[in-house]
Amino acid sequence: MKVELRDAPFEPLAELGCYQAGRTELKGRYGATATFIGTVRDCDEQAAISRMSLEHYPGMTERCLQRIVETAAREWPLLDALVLHRVGELNPGDPIVLVAVWSAHRATAFAACRWIMEELKSKAPFWKREHSAAGSRWVEHNTPG
Repeated sequence: MKVELRDAPFEPLAELGCYQAGRTELKGRYGATATFIGTVRDCDEQAAISRMSLEHYPGMTERCLQRIVETAAREWPLLDALVLHRVGELNPGDPIVLVAVWSAHRATAFAACRWIMEELKSKAPFWKREHSAAGSRWVEHNTPG
């Protein structure tokens, strides 16, 4: 199971394909791969967003994400999981997060993928600053799932 933070753009579907291709021991074992790809929106409730800055606490954030994935693996019979998350400067339309889960069955894959994403949004130590023509502001609350 892999968790990684990146400060450079990534292509989620290419990352997914490369990761899965490298996990040859899973071939034939999984019946479902559930994925979530999150992208930066160009607006919020207040204004059009020109860019976003995403800060984190190095080391602490990765450990938090790893604990989330490990907890999911104890709760559901997962074969593998992948979490990639951007940090730094992002533009509208940029992929910000990829969560992928492999399992023998779709119900497990869907449930675990959603749970990982919701835990990430509510517990991972990220600080988001949105920039617009009106200025910039720290985002205090995540939008509901």
